[in-house]
Amino acid sequence: MDDNSRTARWERRTGLPLAAASLVFLASYAVRVLDNGLPDVWLNLCLALTLGSWTLFAVDYAVRWRLSGQGPRFLRTHWLDTVVLVLPLLRPVRLVRLYEGVQQRGGRPRLALHARVMAYAGVSVTLLGFGGALAVYQQEHGAPHATMRTFGDAVWWTCSTLATVGYGDIAPVTPVGRVIAVGIMMIGVALLGAVTGTFASWLLHVFAREGEERPPGS
Repeated sequence: MDDNSRTARWERRTGLPLAAASLVFLASYAVRVLDNGLPDVWLNLCLALTLGSWTLFAVDYAVRWRLSGQGPRFLRTHWLDTVVLVLPLLRPVRLVRLYEGVQQRGGRPRLALHARVMAYAGVSVTLLGFGGALAVYQQEHGAPHATMRTFGDAVWWTCSTLATVGYGDIAPVTPVGRVIAVGIMMIGVALLGAVTGTFASWLLHVFAREGEERPPGS
């Protein structure tokens, strides 16, 4: 798809507003999950912001579907966007597009490919980890026999799961919590593989370049 297509122009115009909506969605969801006796008026406001942000995501999805001209094929070719629409907590990951825009000047990225991959992975793991901790805490903290009683427990469990360590001191006990856990495990393995693979590739590139620059016979 070329940069002058209608879809590309739409995405350029809506990038910043949708990124802001992603942050609003995450913040309002966090306030509702971590509610510590807030008045109902504030909880209702957070619910309205959450639903309003999701409505913007749905409108964006519908417009891009329409502009693509693909019909039902859009679901198959943009399956990740469909997943993000169904699971809005994954939406903040799209903020990495803003990072890409800031880093690019004259159509060329300012950072090397290896650095961009590791930066994207870092942003992704932070946002997804926070969203995952909120989601699993919402399901677990009030469940019978739950070991995840505080949000701090949820953050600790999420960090150990994303790092593929899995100490086992805290574990989800509800069906939904375990489904979320499987998703976090898959994300952790994928991001860890991306970072370690990219770092190894970068080291090989550096060593190869040093070998080429070394004078003959040295």
